[in-house]
Amino acid sequence: MRKAPPEADDRDDASLFREAIGANRGKVRELPPASPPPAMPKPKPSAKMGRRDEDAAREEFRHVVMAALESGDVLSYRRDEVSPMLLKRLARGEYSAQEELDLHGLPARTAESMLREFLRDCRTHGLGCVRIVHGKGRNSEERLPVLKNLVDRVLRHRADVLAFHSPPAAQGGAGAVLVLLEKR
Repeated sequence: MRKAPPEADDRDDASLFREAIGANRGKVRELPPASPPPAMPKPKPSAKMGRRDEDAAREEFRHVVMAALESGDVLSYRRDEVSPMLLKRLARGEYSAQEELDLHGLPARTAESMLREFLRDCRTHGLGCVRIVHGKGRNSEERLPVLKNLVDRVLRHRADVLAFHSPPAAQGGAGAVLVLLEKR
């Protein structure tokens, strides 16, 4: 047998609730309305146009630097206070490298961070001459020596680099660079 559905009550839910808890008999009092929650803080202003300009300049600089060196070009640099004779001796391979870093086949970002860490460690340990093998860039996209250009750019901007030059062919030639570092 089926039960008959309960009869519908015409009262609304709120009045039924108040009756059930005894609000009509003075046992329960209604709370005052709560104040609204505080508004979310406004975001800090940022210089979006300035950031875009810096990113565009960085990207443009990256393309200019990449086009500067070809795979067979020799890397060469010396600070003004370093004698030209010292650079010639470095070019002839008369300095022996105390440590070496090989960047062959690494992505540019990884190579850059490894290079910076390597140079920091060399400076910490007081090394005077190191060799960095960057390769000639023959297997890279667009046939540009990406790592060679990256190494050139990073070394030129470091205060602890006195001079650098591509070594003779027997020591790596245009696929490597000998770097003279300032001792601590």
